[in-house]
Amino acid sequence: MIVEFSDIIAAQKRIAGVVRHTPLLSPIHEAPPSQARFYYKCEHLQRGGAFKMRGAYNKITSISEERRRYGVVAFSSGNHARAVATAASLLGIHAKIVMPQDAPQNKIAATREVGAEIILYDRYKEDRAAIAQEICDRENRTLVPPFDDPYIIAGQGTIGLEIDEQADHLDFLVAPVGGGGLMAGTAVALVEKRPNLKFIAAEAASANDTYLSMKKGERVEIPVPQTLADGMQVTSPGILTFEIMKDLLQEVVLVSEQEIVDSLYQIASTIRQVIEPTSAVAVAAAKKIAAANPGAHIAVILSGGNIDLQKYHSLVASRLD
Repeated sequence: MIVEFSDIIAAQKRIAGVVRHTPLLSPIHEAPPSQARFYYKCEHLQRGGAFKMRGAYNKITSISEERRRYGVVAFSSGNHARAVATAASLLGIHAKIVMPQDAPQNKIAATREVGAEIILYDRYKEDRAAIAQEICDRENRTLVPPFDDPYIIAGQGTIGLEIDEQADHLDFLVAPVGGGGLMAGTAVALVEKRPNLKFIAAEAASANDTYLSMKKGERVEIPVPQTLADGMQVTSPGILTFEIMKDLLQEVVLVSEQEIVDSLYQIASTIRQVIEPTSAVAVAAAKKIAAANPGAHIAVILSGGNIDLQKYHSLVASRLD
């Protein structure tokens, strides 16, 4: 396999002391045995507000001292950008981040605040990967991809190692899928230790590139999705991540924009946490799995919590109208 279990163990050692061991929370009110039970892996409480710190730090620490002095480049709509900027800052490395002009302003500001240099681009007219590669070629920097890299995938897989320590019994694991690094890494971490565990990817219905790719058996590219879940505004799953997911995923569950909003409210109500819409996609998908599997034990990865509070208030208020 592209990423082995041993790679994830190595990543766990590399990121120890820097990346937080996040809690696995259950709802305040216990469900009766006949209903599904949910366990929420709180990566929105991770350093930088999202799981991305795991892969970014693992990747950047793998770069040789000689290469580090030239700096790194990343492209991202938000959470990976902030994670790379933070990891680079901790290691004394200069970072340039290519971000879309319409990325959430709070994510652009947070990335800049940790010392990164921001390069804005038009996601509908320009190729972010090409822009980043041109900077790498010109300045001899190292590219830190958002998902399609063995070190990134292995870093995200450390979430699976923690879940294995925290949960006695699980039937399903649900995670949001953008490029696929989180889902692929976590599945590799757990598949051998928990052979009966079913891996479910969650996507917004308008960002269904992984769903279509799994259905066809090969990577499918779609137009830039229009969705509240900005972490899913990619046009196709990664080359490496898809190779892993097509072997390990049980299903891809699609959810509507309204279900995303409803799930923001649900998490605020049941575990008193603020999450971003991409995380809410996984919550909405988990509810569908629960409806079809009474009594199941379901782990849900809350991938991030970086949402502008005014926008969050507006979305949750609309749910109450």
